[in-house]
Amino acid sequence: MNTSSSHPAGSLRVLVTVCIAAVILPLNFVSGAVATPAIARELGGSAQALSWITNSFMLTFGCFLMAAGALADEIGRKKVFISGVSLFALLSLLQAFSNSLLWMDVLRGAQGIAAAGALAGGAAALAQEFDGAARTRAFSLMGSSFGVGLAFGPFLAGLLIAHFGWRAVFFSATVIALIALLNGASKMRETRNPQASGIDWPGTVTFTAMLALLTWALMAIPQYGVQSTQVVALLAGAALLLVLFVGVELRVKQPMLDLSLFRYIRFIGVQALPLATGFCFVVLLVILPMLFIGVRGLSEERAGLMMMALSVPMLIVPLLAAWLTRWISAGVLCTAGLVIAAAGLGWLSQAVLAQNVTAMIAPMLLIGIGTGLPWGLMDGLSVSVVPKERAGMATGIFSTTRVAGEGISLAIVGAILAAMSHRALAAHFSSGELSQAAQRLATGNLTVTQQLIPEASTAQLQQLYAASLHPLLLCLMAITLFSALVVLLALKGNHQESDQVTAAGQKDLSP
Repeated sequence: MNTSSSHPAGSLRVLVTVCIAAVILPLNFVSGAVATPAIARELGGSAQALSWITNSFMLTFGCFLMAAGALADEIGRKKVFISGVSLFALLSLLQAFSNSLLWMDVLRGAQGIAAAGALAGGAAALAQEFDGAARTRAFSLMGSSFGVGLAFGPFLAGLLIAHFGWRAVFFSATVIALIALLNGASKMRETRNPQASGIDWPGTVTFTAMLALLTWALMAIPQYGVQSTQVVALLAGAALLLVLFVGVELRVKQPMLDLSLFRYIRFIGVQALPLATGFCFVVLLVILPMLFIGVRGLSEERAGLMMMALSVPMLIVPLLAAWLTRWISAGVLCTAGLVIAAAGLGWLSQAVLAQNVTAMIAPMLLIGIGTGLPWGLMDGLSVSVVPKERAGMATGIFSTTRVAGEGISLAIVGAILAAMSHRALAAHFSSGELSQAAQRLATGNLTVTQQLIPEASTAQLQQLYAASLHPLLLCLMAITLFSALVVLLALKGNHQESDQVTAAGQKDLSP
């Protein structure tokens, strides 16, 4: 293994290349959310189809992360990274020229697979290129790159849409990916794991199919109802595949997911962290742009600027969290962060109910600060709570839990918001297609909602949307507080405040 001192110029080029590539992953996620209202205006499509613009990317990204890591070990880290980034660039370009929402959703799903390859290959390449403290700094910089994409993605997307249209968002992703490849991909060394035992295909297929059916079921609930034949069949299929997946993983020699790690209570507690941040932070990256653009009528540019109140703390707070572990245990810091985020959600719910856009900035900032504390520590915790020889598998499981959990949380929150919207509309209107109108209102599409319910005014729909979002935010607050309790109990008396929970814990694996 080479160190940074062995090839300083080449190693630096590799680091910059991976960091540039790391920017586009969260940038692509948040940009897609900001661009959805503009895409809907031009391409149309059902509420479910529009939701897949975000969900299909997150679903495939989460499903294929561990498989991509195994593939990188098998055929080469450089090869998987370059292939992932190149395919990502091509698919972004195709999205920019897309004139079909169905084709857009398919491309977004394929892009999630490419993103998994780029992330897995890039992270493995850095691990081979650097040693010791240099490796810690390299992964810290990669994590900071994720923060940059997350923080400035909404504003950049809004700026591009306002001046050049939504297609410019996907053109920009292509350009950034090409810059990454041209900068230093050729400087990467090709490395493999000589002990690699191949990909657990049965586990990968059953796990991916299970998550796909579960997400599909959750997204179908608003349209068909939780007791409908279609939803029940999808949920039953997901449950069956889960049983098959567990059976496969218990029998296969080299499992994709080592279930024995869940014997460690601290490891289970760490898995609660990305699930909590999915509900208290990631879902807001999708819901709030719909509120600002679709419901309140703000421009994409101003909405992107507003979203920075939520995401900019991710540039600073994770670094602060790693520094604070010198005096405060990581478990306590993570718990405190979730409690702060929960308080911000409660505060935000009141501002939403009052329909005061300006008053939403402060609670959004508080949510970003609170989420930033566990965000900066949970990667390091995922490794430190298991025996050292199981660290690689623990990281893979944690990454999958994070990204797949974020996709599931988006589907759950979308279903709840549609149900709340249906209840609000049914209390005031008896005519029109209430089910379809509720789905449109939940995605912030007031124009189509008014077409379905002609007697509804814009002011009425804005008020009903606020009345629907208010209890949803309180539900998210309750989930976040419950997660904080789980984390506190599971990590009580831990010893993660050692060197293992350092700036290396900043390596964010999602937007």
